Amino acid sequence: MAEALSGKRVAILVADGFEQVEMTEPRAALESAGARTQIVSPADGRVQGWKHFDKADVFPVDVPLNGANASEFDALLLPGGVANPDQLRVNSKAVAFVRSFFDAGKPVAAICHAPWTLVEAGVVAGRRLTSWPSLKTDLMNAQARWEDAEVVTDNGLVTSRKPDDIPAFNRKMIEEFAEGRHSA
Repeated sequence: MAEALSGKRVAILVADGFEQVEMTEPRAALESAGARTQIVSPADGRVQGWKHFDKADVFPVDVPLNGANASEFDALLLPGGVANPDQLRVNSKAVAFVRSFFDAGKPVAAICHAPWTLVEAGVVAGRRLTSWPSLKTDLMNAQARWEDAEVVTDNGLVTSRKPDDIPAFNRKMIEEFAEGRHSA
């Protein structure tokens, strides 16, 4: 696993209010597998993580969303948290950035509430995925096939429900990111 992602660049798209552990643990797993990760955000200069309902740490933004180009990355990680995807799904640049990964067949990993952004990007119809349970109806209304499982993989898309699922999420994310592009 240490070299599975050697040479791969992974974008981590977050806005203020992301669930910190859903960014830091997958990021550490990606970097341990050899990937270079970069935080992409609409936030100016730094972005605020959360631990449930409380502020946690602040992280530097590596690439401002306004200057981000999906073609410069091999894969995308979307952490959850309620406020984070709620902000991203109303940001047209964030939605377009996410859609670009799907258009190019690049792998994407989304956990917890992050699939809200996928709904807005119009990329869940016909796909199998999971999420935090409160998103089930939203995803089904967007024609996704929702499953209650710790991790679901569908043609390069990896999804999980919650922080407890992170170990399984990380394993499948690294596997899918190592495979690279998937056909539409």
